[in-house]
Amino acid sequence: MYRRLIVIVLGILLMTNLKANIQVTTHQGKLEGFETEDSFAYLGIPYAAAPVGDLRWRAPQSAPTWKGLRSAKDYGPDCAQAPFPPDAAPIRTTPSEDCLYLNVWQPKATEQGKLQPVMVWIHGGGFVNGGASPAVYSGERFARDGIVLVSINYRLARFGFFAHPLLVDEGYGGNFGFLDQIAGLEWVQSNIEQFGGDPNRVTIFGESAGGMSVHALLQSPLARGLFQQAIIQSGGGRERTLPTPSLAQGATIGAQFINELGVSVSTASELRALPTESIVAGLNMMTMGSQTLSGPMIDGQTLLGSPINAASAGLHAPVPVMIGANSADGFPFIQDKSKVFSSFGNLESQARALYDPDGTTSGMIVATATSADAMMIEPARAVARTLADKQPVWLYRFGYAVPQFAKAMGGAPHATEIPYAFDTVDFRKGLNLPEMIPEEAPVARLMHQYWVNFARTGDPNGAEVPTWPKATATTDDVQVLDGQGARHSPDPLKQRLDFVMGRAAPQ
Repeated sequence: MYRRLIVIVLGILLMTNLKANIQVTTHQGKLEGFETEDSFAYLGIPYAAAPVGDLRWRAPQSAPTWKGLRSAKDYGPDCAQAPFPPDAAPIRTTPSEDCLYLNVWQPKATEQGKLQPVMVWIHGGGFVNGGASPAVYSGERFARDGIVLVSINYRLARFGFFAHPLLVDEGYGGNFGFLDQIAGLEWVQSNIEQFGGDPNRVTIFGESAGGMSVHALLQSPLARGLFQQAIIQSGGGRERTLPTPSLAQGATIGAQFINELGVSVSTASELRALPTESIVAGLNMMTMGSQTLSGPMIDGQTLLGSPINAASAGLHAPVPVMIGANSADGFPFIQDKSKVFSSFGNLESQARALYDPDGTTSGMIVATATSADAMMIEPARAVARTLADKQPVWLYRFGYAVPQFAKAMGGAPHATEIPYAFDTVDFRKGLNLPEMIPEEAPVARLMHQYWVNFARTGDPNGAEVPTWPKATATTDDVQVLDGQGARHSPDPLKQRLDFVMGRAAPQ
């Protein structure tokens, strides 16, 4: 009887401890998360007030508080958008303007009293699509390896990046999405210790528009001190990647859009009362080329200029940086080789010699390669070289793709590195993408380990991975990560990148 009583008491204590482990008290109130195989997860945590009604097109306001226990077992809505079917990382919520939520994955096993490094993921999607809910963005594997992973939503498209004379008259109007990201980082500083995270070891990382966001956060005086390290995945770096108008130009673009809606507004309140659907207007990555949209603007607060100009001027936060792109990181919108090469003007013959020397390369591969070099790969090298004299920088090139992608595109397409960095390749199931094949597992282990090492120490190197030297101001070498592993070698694309650099207009 005594032994049975001991067993019951121990069982009750164990259940109590488990329950305590999946509850956390933030400055806003108490949350109840859930246990996964490798983490304690807390989803859909509001980090700012819902930017709706009178708060549309305003800086993010203080997060709500609550009494009692709030469930954190489901993602909050991703931000208002028109999803598009080809997305390789489809959102899994119904989009809404009420979307300023973040998610936290906490390691299950940590040394008592020791705070863990934190990584904050900023999703891509051209600043018009995406969110924190896609399956491959799960922070479970980072938590497995001792990292507290945070992913955030931020306002998109005309809700996140919009100016109008009526808003400018109020004192602002512009990069609300970047202000959201900064508010999310401020939430991390205030609350992450409750999840076992170290607010003094925060790494921000993002891909595509998320990588461009990391560039902006490195520049912004408002973000200074909110992170200690940064990873830029396919974030460009020159104006040609993402042209950025001034705030005044953005206001003109915003006024043009409102005129196109055929509505008459005379006050900012009337602007804020427009229906959500009319602001979305079917805008997504497939339609953005034909829509009136400013995108991010140079506002002097969150964005000071193109990344290469800001880096040259010493405006970036002096923190360790990893930066790179994929080997086929382009957008083959025009696949007619003659049209692609004619765009080079009097340099057409040089372009043909570099990209199609024997005339047998497909239009898809030529279009992808020329776009990738100009928009992603050469700008990443340029930023790495520019920052190398100011702070530690590591330059990478991701080159692995499943066979059908590699054959069609000539390498690793845009955004395909993400599940390898997260070690979530097996989470692709059901996404109309190839099932995981054996060759992918070592690629994911290697890339993920570099990312984990960097979060832990500010240096991707470690005993488990091949050596990765820092970039220099004249670097022509790059760390290649592909199906053969990782190696630091002369850049195989050097001739092409030098050609692209020579064509670059002053930024």
